[in-house]
Amino acid sequence: MKAMYYDAFEKMPEIKVLPDPKPSEYGVVIKVEATGLCRSDWHGWMGHDADIRLPHVPGHELAGTITATGRGVLRYKIGDRVTVPFVSGCGRCAECRSGNQQVCEAQFQPGFTHWGSFAEYVAIDFADQNLVHLPESMDFATAASLGCRFATSFRAIADQARVTGGEWVAVHGCGGVGLSAIMIAAALGANPIAIDISEEKLAFARKLGAVAAINGKETGDVAEAVREITKGGAHVSIDALGSPITCFNSIKNLRRRGRHVQVGLMLAEHATPQIPMAQVIGHELEIYGSHGMQAWRYDAMLSMITAGKLSPKQLIGREISLEDAIPALVTMDRATDLGISVITRF
Repeated sequence: MKAMYYDAFEKMPEIKVLPDPKPSEYGVVIKVEATGLCRSDWHGWMGHDADIRLPHVPGHELAGTITATGRGVLRYKIGDRVTVPFVSGCGRCAECRSGNQQVCEAQFQPGFTHWGSFAEYVAIDFADQNLVHLPESMDFATAASLGCRFATSFRAIADQARVTGGEWVAVHGCGGVGLSAIMIAAALGANPIAIDISEEKLAFARKLGAVAAINGKETGDVAEAVREITKGGAHVSIDALGSPITCFNSIKNLRRRGRHVQVGLMLAEHATPQIPMAQVIGHELEIYGSHGMQAWRYDAMLSMITAGKLSPKQLIGREISLEDAIPALVTMDRATDLGISVITRF
């Protein structure tokens, strides 16, 4: 198979021909029809993820067709159109048995703990617990775009933050995660506020449902600006970027008993951000993390998509080739693209 491959962190990846994967007893092999590029892939290439063992094939947002199954797989067959959450569970530990595969003690992540989907084929373990059947009406590029950013945002908004109609939701960062969160919050009847330093992204956020926009580069106090718009602070705030500034502002702009959800990764020198702890205590704020979404919860998200209440296809910026993905990956920390890049040509 053709695959993107690197054998040292921060070294330019290359396209190589590698052995085709084989399914484990309870796993499958998927022919990758589409796979998204994510900032998490850049973090992995930089060496920020301790799970990666070199040499490595990145890629964790994928959709495709099953081409081989292990003898223990019961729910899926060759030819099925599927996707998979980027965090997958073992199906046997206490967390998996409670339905929380996204924090499985023995979780595996294609593109991090295992070779990933920037390849013609990818192997996925414990298929019965982790795969998701795709609606026939959904194209593979859209399905791949759900795997990390959109699904993580759905769980962050719907499950972790428990957003309800009429609430104010501040979204810090209008990349793939943030734009997804804005669309989902608006679909649930909330009032999203988009916060970014790009006027182009803020304009796009308004098209997706943001009722107000704040340019962090032009606003001296982002938290105060949110409080002014909301007449007291956001009910829910999402750090969709993952930086000390956005994390602090996201907590600071909450009203009393508000909920902060951290979605953007805080790695390397950003791993221990300052937070306004006196406000957390005095205002009884709630702070949550959001780490992917369980396969069984996809039904709720897919139902909203097929009903037309959510339109993740709008978030796809461009479809590219596997070769084009190399410069896109290594420059992701400086990218200004509007929308998600998805590999659809191998």
